[in-house]
Amino acid sequence: MIKSTLPLLGFAAYSGTGKTTLLCKLIPILKAKGIRIGVVKHAHHDIDIDHPKKDSYELRQSGAIKIVVASRKRTAIIIEHSDNVEEPTLEGALKNIHTKGLDLILVEGFKLAELPKIELHRAALDKPYIYPNDQNIIAIAIDHKLDDLNSPVQLDLNNPQQIANYIEEMILGKNQIKSA
Repeated sequence: MIKSTLPLLGFAAYSGTGKTTLLCKLIPILKAKGIRIGVVKHAHHDIDIDHPKKDSYELRQSGAIKIVVASRKRTAIIIEHSDNVEEPTLEGALKNIHTKGLDLILVEGFKLAELPKIELHRAALDKPYIYPNDQNIIAIAIDHKLDDLNSPVQLDLNNPQQIANYIEEMILGKNQIKSA
């Protein structure tokens, strides 16, 4: 299991299942409960947060491998990797998140990482379940009934309030929640 100073909860699913969509619904619900959220997301493609004609882009293009852009509204950290670097690990990504002021880190992707996870599954996608081969799946958010007595806790994928309540109770414990 991955070690962290904060509770971690992953969301595992095949592409197109709606991980980001669900997180975008869950985060405001959890925030309204006074829970301060950080997110680590795995991307399978080249990402670029700075663009030509921007200072950070020009500094990166000139050869800087680490850039921090800071303002009163937000701070961005850009770390340029060599072309032959391996896929990032969750442990490596977690080293780049500043945890002060957070209560929980939600993890999107990193499907094989060893941390508690909620699997998302949509019947229409006709994909196999992840939970039978992953002991770290603690719940499954589905849009259908699953008749498997060995399945983890079943949650309604279309009910983010129910999922938020599960996270509050099972991951954070009701008595650990900080007030806003």
